[in-house]
Amino acid sequence: MSGFLKRSWLGVFVLMGLSLHAAEIQDVKIPASKMGRSVSATVILPDSYKSSSTERFPVLYLLHGAGDSNQKWNKETNIAELADQYKMIVICPNAGRTSWYFDSPIDPKFQYETFVAKDCVKYMDKHYRTKADRQHRALCGNSMGGHGALYLAIRHLDTFATAVSLSGGVDIRPFAGKWKIARRLGSKKKYPEVWEKNTVINLAKNLKKGQLAISMDVGDHDFFLKVNRALDKQLTKDGIKHNYEEHPGAHGWDYWRLAIKRQMPFIDKQFKK
Repeated sequence: MSGFLKRSWLGVFVLMGLSLHAAEIQDVKIPASKMGRSVSATVILPDSYKSSSTERFPVLYLLHGAGDSNQKWNKETNIAELADQYKMIVICPNAGRTSWYFDSPIDPKFQYETFVAKDCVKYMDKHYRTKADRQHRALCGNSMGGHGALYLAIRHLDTFATAVSLSGGVDIRPFAGKWKIARRLGSKKKYPEVWEKNTVINLAKNLKKGQLAISMDVGDHDFFLKVNRALDKQLTKDGIKHNYEEHPGAHGWDYWRLAIKRQMPFIDKQFKK
């Protein structure tokens, strides 16, 4: 009788178009070499990873925004389903509520550039069947994480080939009093040169054609709209090919749920080059 019920329920799932397969979500601890402790991360393995013992997969490093954690993307979006659909591993590192993905020059407890760009990459390549080359590593993030995606990719071109910013804070200078950025870099008034060399819009001036696949996605009512438009204009002037999109919406998960779906084909395309 139990076998009959099992087969019957399977038929119901098939008729409804539902899959019994799903991505596997793992919570892991990754050693942070410059902080002397382990830091949490969420790893999402597509179902195709589990069904094969030899296949290797590209990795999306998906960064959270200010005030959030490594678990936020999985809670707020269907990123696990997207990982299945596009057959990629996704890792969401915990970067602290307001790290801004810097190796802080004033706070040794906040060394998250090294953690994400080096420690997490090393961990993933050691513990999972990754395609361990820059072409198969992408960074994406929302808000603070959008800044982080471009910031880390530009500073680590030998590690990442793709960077996607969703509503990213791509110029931190107009927001000197916000989100504890000054606690990571020091006062903008006292250390203006530190702010100048750590803002994405200035770092992007060093890019050469073809070095990095870039996509930017921002809402038309987002408080970061102006700085995103400025970076788009600068990249265009400098001849740096990139994708830029504005869509209706503000700064929040209602926007990012749609944005990550829009941007996954771009990321997938870079992985398949």
